[in-house]
Amino acid sequence: MSILKELGPPYEFWDYFEEISKIPRCSGNEDEVRDYIKNQAEKLVFNTKVDKTGNLVVRIPSISHEKQRIILQCHMDMVCEKNEAISHDFTKDPLKLKTINIDDEVWVTAEGTTLGADNGVGISYLLTLMKKIYKKELEFDSLSFELLFTVDEEVGLKGAFEIETDLIKGDYLVNIDSEEDNAFTVGCAGGIVTIFDIKKEISNINQSEERLIPIKIFITGLLGGHSGADIHLGRANALKIMSQLLWKLNDKFLIHIISIDGGNRNNAIPREANAILLVKREKFSEINTFIGDLIKDIKIAFNGIEPKMEVIIKKIEHFANNKVLANDFQEKLLNILYLLPSGSHLMHPKIKDLVFTSTNFAIINTKNNRIEIIFHQRSMSEYFKYVIWERLKTLFKLSNLETEIIIGSDYPGWTPDFNSKLLALSKDAYKQIFKKDVHIKAIHAGLECGILKKHFPKMEMISLGPNNEGAHSPNERLQVKSVERIWNFLVNLFEKLD
Repeated sequence: MSILKELGPPYEFWDYFEEISKIPRCSGNEDEVRDYIKNQAEKLVFNTKVDKTGNLVVRIPSISHEKQRIILQCHMDMVCEKNEAISHDFTKDPLKLKTINIDDEVWVTAEGTTLGADNGVGISYLLTLMKKIYKKELEFDSLSFELLFTVDEEVGLKGAFEIETDLIKGDYLVNIDSEEDNAFTVGCAGGIVTIFDIKKEISNINQSEERLIPIKIFITGLLGGHSGADIHLGRANALKIMSQLLWKLNDKFLIHIISIDGGNRNNAIPREANAILLVKREKFSEINTFIGDLIKDIKIAFNGIEPKMEVIIKKIEHFANNKVLANDFQEKLLNILYLLPSGSHLMHPKIKDLVFTSTNFAIINTKNNRIEIIFHQRSMSEYFKYVIWERLKTLFKLSNLETEIIIGSDYPGWTPDFNSKLLALSKDAYKQIFKKDVHIKAIHAGLECGILKKHFPKMEMISLGPNNEGAHSPNERLQVKSVERIWNFLVNLFEKLD
């Protein structure tokens, strides 16, 4: 039985949202959800086209003469994050949706995983529009619509980058991938995803002879969040905390590191990290106390921000791996990890509370022959985007570690146009419904609008969406009443454009 059926209008939205929550759609795995959208459109007798990248467009013609062609755009993929204790296979398991009440507001969330409202709300709005136009519950004489569903937004905005420019044509584009129902986004940061691939140096060690025991340090319970939208909130980064602990342990005790791992997404602040190392058997109790004291000090900086921060230290039974990081290599690695920046660096000089430049220390993976570190740098300025990237590159050069530097993606920002006709009409439509002015803002996160604007420079664009909190983390939740608010706004905007 549906748990969302009675959440309120538009009822089709909640039907579709629940259906797509059953379909795997992690980045790179969008075939099934694309087929679902395509089949739904073709059942309603609308033409569809898929380009070579996998982007899908659904074309809805005007009733009589075409005056305006409106593009509504969202992405099909979602960030697939879960809590460590949760058993969930994102390649096949449906999301377990539930409603919660916070301060007398009803929200939809998922049990232990991301909800996928980013950007499941966009998919559901567009499917709802299709159905209501087909059923003639909505009629627009002079408007035609092109509904654009892009792929791989969450892993480098691939769909927007590689879109075939003849796939869409229109005057205005409304991107439904923002997360505040009282604000329109008209600009965003550009960014670079950088992979630092370090050649690993190892040594063999005899645990018995050296009287060593294997232990695991595990950091968990952090809030995480979006590495652009939440980077200024002072939340802890699990990799930075682990870097501090290991550097201080290495400085005080004899330790031999086997692995360091943490983070899952370049656009998510890492919530968890773990390290496996060998330590002197007789020092374990002292090390345990030492780490406990360090965590007490570290928690002071996150008082009131990270109430569930937890560091677990335990011995590992039946662990036979004797390959540890070579001493000199370990020293160099821990030095660079300790120095690597993460967080906001500059605030915007004119727009209040807007981060100008930031870095997210996102992922570290220990592999057989190398250690992979991934960063996501963002800036409202192309110049400063490269400045922060160059600083990281310089730090790695100074480390004397044998490192290959790989650019995973490099995407442009979106310069605000405060005088566009689409923005003026949108502001009027919002005020007419809600009797107050909408906020106009730029964001530090990346949006596909920046890339699409480069492909289609004459197209006017805005981005909007319902209230969605905790995106890119298992705390993600969608406010129910906000869904109807955005739907009513969209219908009013289309009526003004018709």
